Amino acid sequence: MSVQHSDVVVRRPRGRRRRARTRRRPTFFGVVGELLITAGVFVLLFLGWQLWWNDAVIAGRQTSQAVQLRQEWGDAGSAPQATAPHNSGVPIVAPTAAMDTSFGNLYIPRYGAGWVRTIAEGIDAEHVLDQGSIGHYPGTQMPGAIGNFVLAAHRSAYGGGMHLIDQLQLGDAIYIETADGWYTYRFRNLQYVRPSDIHVIDSVPSSNGAAPADRLITLTTCNPLYSTAERIIAYGVFESWQPRTAGPPSEIAAVLAEKG
Repeated sequence: MSVQHSDVVVRRPRGRRRRARTRRRPTFFGVVGELLITAGVFVLLFLGWQLWWNDAVIAGRQTSQAVQLRQEWGDAGSAPQATAPHNSGVPIVAPTAAMDTSFGNLYIPRYGAGWVRTIAEGIDAEHVLDQGSIGHYPGTQMPGAIGNFVLAAHRSAYGGGMHLIDQLQLGDAIYIETADGWYTYRFRNLQYVRPSDIHVIDSVPSSNGAAPADRLITLTTCNPLYSTAERIIAYGVFESWQPRTAGPPSEIAAVLAEKG
């Protein structure tokens, strides 16, 4: 019995041989480009945190601090009775608070239901404005006084206290709450000025030293959004005052009762 052997021929597949790919060395400009892209991503993330997320955090903290102030004044937690704004005579004018100390709450319904910011004495960036508070210009009048009660706040970032100032409409309410009671002002008009125009905080704005006869409020902040090139100014006039025992104005009473 014989066994036949067959030769097995292994054929290589037709086609060109694949050449080994050589890795390209990163160039200087390529590395720089990647670093710039990475840096850009981090910048965008920071801006998102600074302008949106951080604003939301600070706004929430401001609401809590406003409630805490009301608790210190002794009437938070109970359901305040809604009352129509009425004039209780000559308003109480409190003495100027200590620097960087909160002495009031600011409510502007046009900015949204439940919108509130605390008011502190002074306009120091670190201790007042960057905390989301509204700053009271030293040397200007207190709420209810004859003259000009002047407030300042950030327009963008750090809570953006005056982000919507350009949305105010004639007659909009501006409520100031203090330990003594409620002061109601009504918005009148906007003005755009240069940062160097400091006469807007005069007792009679931009009047070259005229004697005041009215009770005014002035809100100041930067303009346009995300810029400090100009200042946008909102003026208001005093309408009424009522003590805490009369309850808050009806426009915001329900929100206050809900938040405590």
